[in-house]
Amino acid sequence: MSGLVLHVEELVAGYIPEVNILNGCNIEVRAGEFVGVIGPNGAGKSTVLKAILGQCSTRSGSVMLNGENITGLKAHELVERGVGYVPQTQNVFQSLTVSENLEMGCFLKPSVFAERFEYVTALFPKLRDRATQRAGSLSGGERQMVAMGRALMMEPKLLLLDEPSAGLSPALQDEVFIQCKKINSEGIAILMVEQNARRCLQVTDRAYVLDQGRNAYTGTGRELLADPNVIKLYLGTLAKMTGG
Repeated sequence: MSGLVLHVEELVAGYIPEVNILNGCNIEVRAGEFVGVIGPNGAGKSTVLKAILGQCSTRSGSVMLNGENITGLKAHELVERGVGYVPQTQNVFQSLTVSENLEMGCFLKPSVFAERFEYVTALFPKLRDRATQRAGSLSGGERQMVAMGRALMMEPKLLLLDEPSAGLSPALQDEVFIQCKKINSEGIAILMVEQNARRCLQVTDRAYVLDQGRNAYTGTGRELLADPNVIKLYLGTLAKMTGG
């Protein structure tokens, strides 16, 4: 278990009583690793993140963070433990400026704002240029940058991304994936749920294919891209899918 940041074991979870979305899901993320989760619509991809963040009911199984059982803890408690989260929708405060959005990212520890603002805007220079602009007036790709920047303000060791490319043009999707690689190169472990299966497998170290809330396949991105079963069952259709 050396270097294991996140360990999700046999997780069974859902939103309403007696209806399980996850049916024994297993996921591991090691320090500095970039891990993806792909699968068809309704496979439980986003529910994995919701379960980790305590936003749905966990019936059985466990979520361990750096060896500590965090099953059922709420999102703000996980932020204090070094977890950042970028939701798929409503991930910026549209009426606030870029700078104010980033400030919201460290509301638990406002004293670090100046230092973290320098760090985040060095990673994403566009955010410095747009610092006084309202987030609602930004492009989709720029808003995604703000959301990721805000999640980095508390210096997380693990970043959870829920379909960061959703709704973006192919060019902006590429930009977002480049940003993800840049964040990962800083030593931050990433668990990314993604509907663009091929690009996900191209940029991640390892990935899990979920189907009906269970692990269907796992391996390196390269292995899964070359797996005939994964190609036949998932990649042919996943490229056209837009949700999960």
